[in-house]
Amino acid sequence: MTGSGAYASFSGSVPHVLARALVNAALLAAASAALLLPLARAGRAPAELRLWLGGSALAVVTGLHFFGHYYLQLVPPLALLAARALHRRPPGARAGALRATAGLAALFVLWGLLAPRPDTDHAVRLAHAVRDRTAPGERVLVWTMHPETYWLAGRPPASRYLTAGLLTNHSGGRSGARTGEPYAVPGTWHVFRAETAADPPHLLVDDSRGGDWSPRHLPTLRALLAERYRPAGTVDGARLYVLRDR
Repeated sequence: MTGSGAYASFSGSVPHVLARALVNAALLAAASAALLLPLARAGRAPAELRLWLGGSALAVVTGLHFFGHYYLQLVPPLALLAARALHRRPPGARAGALRATAGLAALFVLWGLLAPRPDTDHAVRLAHAVRDRTAPGERVLVWTMHPETYWLAGRPPASRYLTAGLLTNHSGGRSGARTGEPYAVPGTWHVFRAETAADPPHLLVDDSRGGDWSPRHLPTLRALLAERYRPAGTVDGARLYVLRDR
């Protein structure tokens, strides 16, 4: 909470942040569309439900990132408030709201099943490449924002930092205006250098794919690659490097 104040900074990202907040709020509203009118007519709710909803809303706002999954914590208090509201409606109106809500739920489930998953597919392909180029137990470093690559590959990470986030302040909730070594959590690069020097990873994967957190913007990582590693090909846009003595 105190180590990376830049994580919550709006600097250079106001339109990006506001768009994310509005889009995800609109998705929640769409999922609850059939319940909004009964909620509006329900009158004053019990204090504990209002406190729960308010606390959840505060948690969504905290950090000013507005990721979609943050909004999930609004669902339980909204569900209880909606049940209270529907209980006071006539049977016909109650049945109509429930049918509409069931239809919306089916649409969201269908969307979840059929929507493409490019990031997951990329992580799977990259994990296969990592597994093919290393032996079980060999440590690897995947410069990524998708730590599941380690698990999918079945290889141990060479650093405690499973993503580039703490080392660069890169985040999906920002435009990249405050990304780089100067915005890292203090002390992280010292720890990172010690970890990679003591037991260098057998394989280093640059999965930034030209992003604002790529090695070309990071002197420490760029120097590590130049001094100890040689290129070993690309996979789906990610660059692979192996130790020079291998």
